[in-house]
Amino acid sequence: MASNTLGEIIRITSFGESHGMGVGVVIDGFPAGVDMPYDLINKRLQERKPGSSEFVSPRKEDDNFEILSGVFQNKTTGSPITLFIKNTNQNPKDYDSLKDVYRPSHADYSYQQKYGIRDHRGGGRSSARVTAAWVAAGALAESILIQQNIEVISYVKQIYTHCIPPNLSIEELRNNQNSIRCPHLETRKNIEKEIANAIQEKDSLGGVIATQILNCPIGLGDPVFGKFQAKLSQAIFSLNAVKGLQFGGGFEMSSKKGSEVNDEWEQIDGNLQTKTNNSGGLQGGISNGMPIYFEVALKPTATIGKQQNTINTLGEETILNATGRHDPCVVPRAAPIIQALTHWVLLDLFLLNKNATL
Repeated sequence: MASNTLGEIIRITSFGESHGMGVGVVIDGFPAGVDMPYDLINKRLQERKPGSSEFVSPRKEDDNFEILSGVFQNKTTGSPITLFIKNTNQNPKDYDSLKDVYRPSHADYSYQQKYGIRDHRGGGRSSARVTAAWVAAGALAESILIQQNIEVISYVKQIYTHCIPPNLSIEELRNNQNSIRCPHLETRKNIEKEIANAIQEKDSLGGVIATQILNCPIGLGDPVFGKFQAKLSQAIFSLNAVKGLQFGGGFEMSSKKGSEVNDEWEQIDGNLQTKTNNSGGLQGGISNGMPIYFEVALKPTATIGKQQNTINTLGEETILNATGRHDPCVVPRAAPIIQALTHWVLLDLFLLNKNATL
């Protein structure tokens, strides 16, 4: 199985399965002499982990991480860093009934056809469980970006039909440290009720994560195949359930005129900036100094408790009554993962930029 590595200057190689011994990453090319941000890594892992509220998967994982290489006296050495997170609450027997069934909207059939074998225990390699280690790696990248005053804010904009009001302040958007990762109280309460209803109905919900990057340096990203949004899109679309990604004004601009969406330049206190930000902080695939803004659409969780029609490995029609532990809505737990991937891509682009120094 190829394509488990992300990045150019610094690269993370992901490994592990949902119900194997654990999940982890090997980080190659990371700068030496960086203090290991143990507390920050633990904080981000706690934000992503299952079993943290009644609105997410009940799987109980402490998500304690181990450092197997690349760190000496609490500082990175420049050699490959291996981060490992043990799986401590596997219940593979929960998935015995799925061994010979292709679940609707899952990777079961495509994996079987491509590799001739698949791990039916929670999806194996296709499980979002592997993203725990991505979040740990993202926190390591974040520790460097903090020193450069670069901030990434990822939050729930919408779940099902419930959407936060437009034009919330940055301070309000930062206020998303709750079980739903939603910065608006009334919207969060409506979402909680909606997820509770979905649980009762044995169904699931999708939604939208919005992200803002503040104080991003001008000049990150390269023309043509190295565009900022191209690099970021590759990382974000690696996350399960992602079905759409838009920057700035996104799809709505397709129904507008140029005079309505062009970002006019102005000078304030000797600094150039745009009056509007429909470009989402990116022009020509390069950061222009404005806040970078993008939204990620995630589909409803594929595994639901309702009966579904499907096909088994013998090609026979069958009824699926799914069991196991699953999120009724993956969107809240996706926010810290998207934030982590954004940190990682940002740091890689920062180091790629010829003018960047640590």
